[in-house]
Amino acid sequence: MFAIVSIAGQQFKVRKNDELFVHRLEGNAGDKIEFSDVLMTGNEGNIKFAGSAKVQAEIIDHLKGDKVIVFKKKRRKGYQKSNGHRQYLTKIKINDIA
Repeated sequence: MFAIVSIAGQQFKVRKNDELFVHRLEGNAGDKIEFSDVLMTGNEGNIKFAGSAKVQAEIIDHLKGDKVIVFKKKRRKGYQKSNGHRQYLTKIKINDIA
């Protein structure tokens, strides 16, 4: 069984026992969370859209992603600017799709 769920503004295809990285969520490591914004569920070819399904997950850890370098340059003008960014992420584990 799988579900397409919206988590923190992004859509993910999840199955039971999947671990994934999402944008930072409220809560501490070990907390149980529930997502009710399920867009679609499927089970062996049977697809249901926008049902009353819920996805239950557990927060495993809070961490930061890899550094992304943003480099801006205008040629022949002597303009260069470098900037870096690390996204705050939360690792979650899907426990159940009900």
